[in-house]
Amino acid sequence: MRWRMVELAKPAGIFDRDVEWAELARFAADERPGATLGVVSGRRRQGKTLLLYELARASGGFYFGATEATSTESLRRLGAALGAYSGAPGPVQLADWAAAVDALLALGRDRPVTVVIDEFPYLVRAARDLPSVVQHALTPGRPERALSRTRLLLCGSALSFMGGLLAGSAPLRGRAGLELPVPPLDYRAAAAFWGISDPSLAARVFAVVGGTPAYRREYVQDDAPTGSDDFDDWMVRAVLNPARPLFREARYLLAEDPDLRDVALYHSVLAAVAEGNASRGGIAGYIGRKANDLQHPLTVLEDAGLLVREPDPLRSGRSSYRISEPLITFYQAVMRPAWTALEQRHGADVWRRSQRRFASAVLGPRFEEIVRQWSLRFADPDTLGGVVAEASAATLTDPSSRTSHELDLVALGEPPLGDGPRPLLAVGEVKWGRRLGVPDLERLRRARELLLRRPGVDASGARLVLASGEGFTDDLTRAATAQPEVVLVDPHVLYTGER
Repeated sequence: MRWRMVELAKPAGIFDRDVEWAELARFAADERPGATLGVVSGRRRQGKTLLLYELARASGGFYFGATEATSTESLRRLGAALGAYSGAPGPVQLADWAAAVDALLALGRDRPVTVVIDEFPYLVRAARDLPSVVQHALTPGRPERALSRTRLLLCGSALSFMGGLLAGSAPLRGRAGLELPVPPLDYRAAAAFWGISDPSLAARVFAVVGGTPAYRREYVQDDAPTGSDDFDDWMVRAVLNPARPLFREARYLLAEDPDLRDVALYHSVLAAVAEGNASRGGIAGYIGRKANDLQHPLTVLEDAGLLVREPDPLRSGRSSYRISEPLITFYQAVMRPAWTALEQRHGADVWRRSQRRFASAVLGPRFEEIVRQWSLRFADPDTLGGVVAEASAATLTDPSSRTSHELDLVALGEPPLGDGPRPLLAVGEVKWGRRLGVPDLERLRRARELLLRRPGVDASGARLVLASGEGFTDDLTRAATAQPEVVLVDPHVLYTGER
């Protein structure tokens, strides 16, 4: 049977999220018979609740926000919400979760009905068998499912739990028709959301708060820096101010995830990465543990969406770790070492003393990540000689001098269909606080020469990318003008696309 989609216009109050809204609207408007399941996940403060609440409202659906409660209380609250939604004279009596799920399926008897269960992990914490109950309710051929067009959406912020909901031998594996992550805003969307048109200022703000939408409004009392001259004052009054919710947010991000039980250990691991220890051995040395002992905490932090492990494309079996949430990097590098002084409202002094540390441990690494994100999402394919499929940092060894080259950007194209080397589109040097010059260009040329001899990659057309927050020397600018293979990238290019 063919199905039609009734278009649901995205509400004006939702910023960006066009892709996410379109996927949710398509799922909700599916006219085909049979109840269907969707799973929505993402770290807290990304706007998942707003998306799903507005979806339910726009489609005439049912929204239920779970809380931390016993199973009996949650059933009582759900029954009351169902009674109010259906116009019943009182709460719907739900004997158990099997009856509750069937009641949700019954909402879709006459038409497609969006049913949202937000913060689903809270319910499972009190009723461990709930995923199995949902699995049984959605068994193919079961009348309650076949006669329903309920579009059931389960949402949660505990990424480790939500990631395992559909994985491996989990009960709901194979049951979901939608698996939608809601990520933070990218650096360009974040700048627009904060209303910042100055690219340099936008990069500095992004290095602190990233692309989490909630941090723009209530967490700083709707206070955004008015310009570059206001950035330092804004940091003191909005970020390093104990009276603002943003002040303790990085701590809460760890405390809220139920899988992060040994909070002290996880804080130490994140502090090690914030200090520039990107390898497992470096992290182990920093916190005084054996490298083999870190497998579990590193995996837990990855599953929680707080750490990202990136394989080195030039060294098989090697990988590095980076913190995915900018606010946690800022907290570990700047706030945590001076926590007592900050609580005593010495934010201005702490910020004055932290300028060099902020530039090296926070702003520099985040600027590198912005450049890699630009190469993947925004760079014109003509600029880099093709569509970038993978972008990361890498380490290249020079056998002749027995030295290593740290490459801030290695951009690879799609793997070839058959045998043959993978195209290496660009190698890059990225520095926030230093003007780049011809010596930096020559270092990249040397790296490309080494890569030309390397099996597995084709570096013959690799562009040489130099990105700086401070600009470029006149000699380098002239060299780039005369040599199309040299690509200069500054904040203006990153944020506007204009060269």
